[in-house]
Amino acid sequence: MVDRLEATRRLLELAGDAPVLAGIAGPAFDLYRAGDRPENFYTWGAMGVVGGLGLGLALARPDRRVIVLDGDGSLLMNLGTLATIAAEAPPNLVHVVWDNEQYEVTGGQPTHTARGADLAAVARAAGVRRAETVRDLDTFCRTLERSLVEPGPWTIVVKTRPGRSGRAPIDALRFRFLDTEGFRRALGVAPA
Repeated sequence: MVDRLEATRRLLELAGDAPVLAGIAGPAFDLYRAGDRPENFYTWGAMGVVGGLGLGLALARPDRRVIVLDGDGSLLMNLGTLATIAAEAPPNLVHVVWDNEQYEVTGGQPTHTARGADLAAVARAAGVRRAETVRDLDTFCRTLERSLVEPGPWTIVVKTRPGRSGRAPIDALRFRFLDTEGFRRALGVAPA
């Protein structure tokens, strides 16, 4: 099992200036704690949508690698995202799914992955050809490195330890969520 915060830190080391979009709760908290930067985009109160946001950005900016940090619970709420990603097939999209087998933010209730649902298999069945499950940090880093240079789209399901890794300062995270202008400037689509 992988420590999600440590994996997020390693992801940022490898990501360069790639935009990273994080789903609600744990993925957003860990991204902020691992290293807040203008290229980070945090969703707030929008469970199940970050994969679609990342897809839209990848299609709009084919010149940039786009990384999405999702959770198993969030993805399970909108599995249609995988089919749409497969149908559109942006080669620059990397969809990382942190799978701790629970709805962490609402109290740790088990998700269907705790009962055997395989999100990488679902992604492959939807048509995502580059879908893998990883269970340790070294394999995650190697797979992520490949996903940053080889065409995708990619779905990387990372089996993470259950439990909360901590929260980011809520006021700071809310401010960054509302600061779409800074994110747009980092992508070169807003005036400096």
